[in-house]
Amino acid sequence: MASLSDLVNLNLSDSTEKVIAEYIWVGGSGIDMRSKARTLSGPVEDPSNLPKWNYDGSSTGQAPGKDSEVILYPQTIFRDPFRRGNNILVMCDAYTPAGEPIPTNKRHNAAKIFSHPDVVAEETWYGIEQEYTLLQKDVQWPVGWPLGGFPGAQGPYYCGIGANKAFGRDIVDSHYKACLYAGINISGINGEVMPGQWEFQVGPSVGISAADELWVARYILERITEIAGVVLSFDPKPIQGDWNGAGAHTNYSTKSMRNDGGYEVIKKAISKLEKRHKEHIAAYGEGNERRLTGKHETADMNTFIWGVANRGASIRVGRDTEKKGKGYFEDRRPASNMDPYVVTSMIAETTILWKP
Repeated sequence: MASLSDLVNLNLSDSTEKVIAEYIWVGGSGIDMRSKARTLSGPVEDPSNLPKWNYDGSSTGQAPGKDSEVILYPQTIFRDPFRRGNNILVMCDAYTPAGEPIPTNKRHNAAKIFSHPDVVAEETWYGIEQEYTLLQKDVQWPVGWPLGGFPGAQGPYYCGIGANKAFGRDIVDSHYKACLYAGINISGINGEVMPGQWEFQVGPSVGISAADELWVARYILERITEIAGVVLSFDPKPIQGDWNGAGAHTNYSTKSMRNDGGYEVIKKAISKLEKRHKEHIAAYGEGNERRLTGKHETADMNTFIWGVANRGASIRVGRDTEKKGKGYFEDRRPASNMDPYVVTSMIAETTILWKP
């Protein structure tokens, strides 16, 4: 008799041309993710060939009960690392039946910015460093930490190895490979400063694809933690006290910044970001004030500073960029729970389109 594992891993291509499409969208909190599956008659590679779908928005905090239908518009397709074969993951955004984007649909406005001719011409590149914390399910306490207690002080855990320093590596490596399988441009992983905290990087990716890929990478990670019986947290300061918070540092460059003379373009862009510091901070994630304190490799959220190789700055420029006179910079302000559609498009808007 077939086991549950046998049935979960059935290869559908042996018996049918039909495939399963998992439609994914951002939920009502703006950070939670939802998904549901449907059967397609055959493989699909272009999202424009996928049907729109609907869901009950009153059950996700995105519509009232008396008018609860929300419509999903398929936007990007990834290979499904869970069902494999020709099955797919579909990142969607959400609209009213009249075709208006719902309030939590931040992709719609981002797409407008990224389709602006001036932004298209600059070929914006992003590399996003997504930090997260793994929690024990029943106690909401980091994995590897003693129940009701604390591990040794920070120091040995960043990029550390060993059973007393690295907690949850099986989840991290599973996620890394699953993202590569899915077609996400994941570029690396590492253990973070606080034990039980990890990071993965997505990019360099162009324009809105960076945000699409980060959202689906988050989705895959939470599905894996579900299987492992561990809770995934994007809280920017999951543990109070002398412990590092969790961010989503966003590395950014334009074509002009990557070309000769780009360092001057970078400095002008940073000047623009300084002038809109408050607006960016307000859009960079909930609870970020608990993280951006001026300690633990952060700048105080009320102060804007930039510097070369300064991890206590709002904006960090790398030594190589300074030396070569061109390259990229890192916005260290975004929280781990930021919406990548908001952050990436806002950086592009401020540095390319905004006129002080």
